[in-house]
Amino acid sequence: MDDGLLEDAKRHALDTGRSLTRLIQDAVTALLERERGARSPRSVSLPVFGGDGLRAGIDLDDSAGLLDAMGGTGEVHS
Repeated sequence: MDDGLLEDAKRHALDTGRSLTRLIQDAVTALLERERGARSPRSVSLPVFGGDGLRAGIDLDDSAGLLDAMGGTGEVHS
């Protein structure tokens, strides 16, 4: 392996909190999946909001009711 590439890989592994072995494994996996046309599973970070749950009268299984609660505009009205 080219010395410059190896140093870049080591630095990237350190910056991302992975071992060099894990970085190489991730890179090879991504390359193989891309060349095979498969999509690599990605972690998704969803926002978390504080509160007591749903507003009174909101039923997530009732899309028409949700739209009405949002005033038909997609914006929630209090």
